[in-house]
Amino acid sequence: MAGLVFLIFFVLLALGYPIIMCMIGGAVTPLAMDAVGATSIAALIRGAFSGANSPNILCLPLFIFAGVLMAEGGISKKLFDVFAYFVGNKTGGMPCAVIITCLFYGAISSSGAATAAAIGAMTIPLLIELGYDAKFAAATVAVSGGLGVIIPPSGPFMMYGMATETSIGALFMAGILPGILVACLLMFYAVTYCKIHGEDKAKIQSNYQKIAAAGFLPLLKDSFWALLSPVIILGGIYAGIVTPTEAAAVSVFYALFVSLFIYKTVSFQKLPELLRSAVKSAAPICFLLAFATAFGRTLSLIHAADIVQNAIMTIATDKISFLIVVIIAFFLLGMVMDTGPALIILGPILCPIAESYGIDPVHLGVLMVCNLAVGLVTPPFGLNLFVTSSISGEQPMTIGKSAIPYIGVFVIALFIIAFVPQFSMLLVK
Repeated sequence: MAGLVFLIFFVLLALGYPIIMCMIGGAVTPLAMDAVGATSIAALIRGAFSGANSPNILCLPLFIFAGVLMAEGGISKKLFDVFAYFVGNKTGGMPCAVIITCLFYGAISSSGAATAAAIGAMTIPLLIELGYDAKFAAATVAVSGGLGVIIPPSGPFMMYGMATETSIGALFMAGILPGILVACLLMFYAVTYCKIHGEDKAKIQSNYQKIAAAGFLPLLKDSFWALLSPVIILGGIYAGIVTPTEAAAVSVFYALFVSLFIYKTVSFQKLPELLRSAVKSAAPICFLLAFATAFGRTLSLIHAADIVQNAIMTIATDKISFLIVVIIAFFLLGMVMDTGPALIILGPILCPIAESYGIDPVHLGVLMVCNLAVGLVTPPFGLNLFVTSSISGEQPMTIGKSAIPYIGVFVIALFIIAFVPQFSMLLVK
């Protein structure tokens, strides 16, 4: 029966049905077949309401709303100018400034696609104007956008934490060093690419002079409130002043204050529209979490999780082989499935296996999220490829080919994160 449930789920997924419908289809299969362990429709509905009735679920819509406010407030441009001031006149400096901006912006948006869209809309045309190849510019933003799901506050970390009952605060702290590691390796490739292919130094220097003309202190003053955002959110959680849910509420008030009264880039009349935008983004995720709870209970009742765990443990006989299986499986899964559903469905199944091998659930969560971040740029369905395609005018597959070296260094980072757990656990401990 477990095999049939998964078959129905993946067939519906392949046919293009929404992920929620795929989970409902899988959940009602045992009931339709009158199988042993099948639950009732009423029990499935109760399971869905139980999944939605979680205090932690408030993190998602609140952080999403804060991200929408900050994006509308033009925060990305202020961040980019600060980083371009320091590295913009060096070899590979402008692509590196893009990567660093994505790293910081991830602490505002909590989304890979949102990071790629906000940073790409501003920087891809600029990079092309400065003489960089359009495919390279789009690939740089597409891959760097993946940092948006690694750097906290991260939507996937919240979903993994709720699905596996792992501390969301610990996951947030664990994502910081891996995110920095990935960013450093991406910058290493960007500099190498620019050294090999060359740059238009005259255009780059002219652009740098425009950025530096006002001086550092005025630039820092203008960007101060944008740079302070992740410090307030993560500092509050790390210091134990606020919980992740409370930090999400703080981030909304902070975003409102900065956008309305400091930068004055958002008006009160604009707020209802921005709120609707945030609700449209958050509602599907909240429904997904609710129905994932019901789907997970169905899998538990028919012992599907035990079957999958036994199958994995047959292949992965020790800690090293298990981590390699996770990396390969999630790399392939990221090509065809969105980050959230993969974490919600497979996280609770893999966590007990990881713990049996002495792997901390926080470390596993970081590895899974970083792994799925690569899926944002892997053909054929990498979401960030389509986001940057619409901005650059290049075809998604063409951008995907240019992104292959970036993906290569991302994979190197994955193996470091997997086999050097200190990157994930140092700040948590």
